Amino acid sequence: MTRTILYTFKNEDKTLLFSYERYRNIHEAVADAEKIDISGYLKMEAQLEAIADAKAVKNYCDNHFKKLGFSRITLKAKENKGIGK
Repeated sequence: MTRTILYTFKNEDKTLLFSYERYRNIHEAVADAEKIDISGYLKMEAQLEAIADAKAVKNYCDNHFKKLGFSRITLKAKENKGIGK
């Protein structure tokens, strides 16, 4: 199932189709879309995951991607397609 990522890169709003089959998370997807090598970041993230709590890992991720030029990275809300709505 594909989802849509809404993100802002260097003050430009963008969208991107995303699937967990191709990427581990939305940060990897946007970095790939913008042709940014995050291999060093991924190594550090793995080290942090081994020793720190999830909040510290998320904080590191948010700060790193801000330095790269991203000011917003989020999944677009799912649309309800229920019967009778």
